[in-house]
Parts: sequence; structure tokens; C-alpha cells
Amino acid sequence: MSTPSLQGKVALVTGAASPIGIGRHITLALIAAGARVALLDRNRNWLEQTLAEARALGGAECAMPIVADITDPEAAVKAVQETVDHFGALQVLFNNAGTSPTAEGLMPDVRGRETRFWDITPEAWSRVVAVNFSGAFFMSRAAVRPMLDQKWGRIISVTTSLDTMYRKGNVPYGPSKAGHEAFVATMAQELDGTGVSANVLTPGGGTNTNLIPKSVPDSYRNALIKPEVMRAPAVWLASVESDGFNGQRIIAARWEESLPIKERLEKSAAPAAWPQLGAQSVRPDSVR
Repeated sequence: MSTPSLQGKVALVTGAASPIGIGRHITLALIAAGARVALLDRNRNWLEQTLAEARALGGAECAMPIVADITDPEAAVKAVQETVDHFGALQVLFNNAGTSPTAEGLMPDVRGRETRFWDITPEAWSRVVAVNFSGAFFMSRAAVRPMLDQKWGRIISVTTSLDTMYRKGNVPYGPSKAGHEAFVATMAQELDGTGVSANVLTPGGGTNTNLIPKSVPDSYRNALIKPEVMRAPAVWLASVESDGFNGQRIIAARWEESLPIKERLEKSAAPAAWPQLGAQSVRPDSVR
């Protein structure tokens, strides 16, 4: 199967620079497909390394760095404006940035001991929710405006597996990603018919990234999903080939590039969030 072309497309990827992160793989895949990419990250050293790799792949003009914290709504607006000013447009946003209490240094990295919600400090809860949930809102709110103006755009969010969202010992990471995915489902409904779509891309389970605690042994780490599984579906979602695909979640580990697209989606895609549960709210007859 040929790779969709992203020539002429401009993307902004948050959390773009970790050497073993999902964002780096998404960024390099987009550039390889012809896109120009704004790399947003908090870590300057990582950003310099990944920016150099991106430019070696796509040329000096294919990428630009943005050092920012997406939990600041003003920084989100500024990042979008910098992207538009530099590249002249913005068509694709990847809400990839994510964190955990151990990654932030707010909880100890203790192998084999599960934390309970009452062990989580208010600081750890607030920071993780701010990055994983509020940051996605701030970035989407800022990025959607130029997309609506041009009547075409993609908001693509990296969440997590559904069972991870409510697994014990996984607060606040799981609930923050659940909120993020519910937000995507809402965005998709409100964007329907505008030419802009909102979808979820998730690896499908535990993934070998910098969010895995350092205490985890290599034997376990090496058995996890590789972040590069995100590359091919990320490019497809960012392309014109995904026109009309909205409010869905793709599990990257189930994406088989060798299959026709219909079969690929049958195997890897489902509606975002939990619409299979059906409408359950009790409402007055007058508003049904």
C-alpha cells in the first residue's frame, strides 16, 4: 500500500520530542509523508535532538521548534499563532503530550507497589489532569479556528486503552485520558459537517515510552508495544484520505498496512468514547 501524501499540509505535534516517545515517531512519519511540522515540547534538549533528526529527513524548512507548556492557555494560543506565522497555515493538530505522576517526579517510582487514589497528592492529580486533559482542550480550542476558516482540518488525540482508563492503581493517568477521549467525542459531534474532524489514535496497550517507570526491567519494557506502530495510522488520519472519518478511535497495534483501507478500519477502528452504551439519561418528555 502506498503512503498517503501530506504535501502542502502543516501539522503541530505536542509532546513531539522524547527520544523514545510517540510524538517523535508521529513527527517523523508526517515529515516523511511530506508535511511541515511544528514540534512542541517542554524539554529543550529533546527538542533540539528531534528537530535535527526531522530536518535531516525533510530538509531545513520542514520543521520548527516551539518550547511551551500546553497547560498554559496563552501558550497554546501563541504556539498555534507561531505555527501559522511560520508556515502560513495549520491543518493538523496532534494532541500527543501526556504525563504521569512518576514522569513528573511527583510520586516515587516504586516497582511492584500499586498506588491508590488516596495516595495521590493534589499536586500530582492537578498536574497530570492539566497536561493530559486541559492541555488538549487549550490546544484544540486554539487550533480549530484556522481549521474552520479554511474548512478543512484534523484534530487527532492520543489517549489510551479503555481498560487502562479505569484500571485500579492508575489514578490520575487513566481518568485524565478518559476525560480527553470524551472531549474528542464531543468535538467530533460539534465539528460534523465543517470539514474538520476529531479522532483518537491509541497504541492499544502498554507502550515503551518515557512514561514507563525507570524501575521496570528491560525484559518487560521490550515486550511492550513499540511507539512506531503509530506512524502509519497517524499519516492516514492526517491526510485527505480520511475525509469523512470523524469521532472514531484507531488502535494502532491492530492497524495492518497491507490490508485494503476498509479491512484495516474494520480491524482497528471503533467509535470514540462509549456510544455503545446508548443514551441512558432520563429526560423530560418535552425535550426528548
